[in-house]
Amino acid sequence: MTKWDVPYRQGVHDAMTVLRGRWTVAVLAALALGERQYGELLAAVNEVEERVGWVSHERPLTERTLTDTLRRANTDGLVQRRAEPGRFGAVWYGLTPMGRSLLRALRPLAEWAQQHREQMENQPAEGRTART
Repeated sequence: MTKWDVPYRQGVHDAMTVLRGRWTVAVLAALALGERQYGELLAAVNEVEERVGWVSHERPLTERTLTDTLRRANTDGLVQRRAEPGRFGAVWYGLTPMGRSLLRALRPLAEWAQQHREQMENQPAEGRTART
């Protein structure tokens, strides 16, 4: 093992790959309490973001971005799509066991970020990447 071969590097890379996208965590969190229909999910994410003051996002989640995020999360095995029978059947989205597991795994990371938020915000702007 070389000094650059960190044992958990690939695992972290894999996790970051499924977490890509500005809205992924917000969508997964909105599904944590159970299945939601598309419009309900869109409203729930935007309601939470508005309540916290748009801290992590500059504008509301759009329908197109939600669609892209749900497709990606479905492909990655984090979200399941369930369509009711019939031509105009309702479509529901919910977390898969892997999606629920990912949210549980993110809890320690969120706690770390809360503990170090002030230090991170006080770092000089140069050399810091934008939070997107």
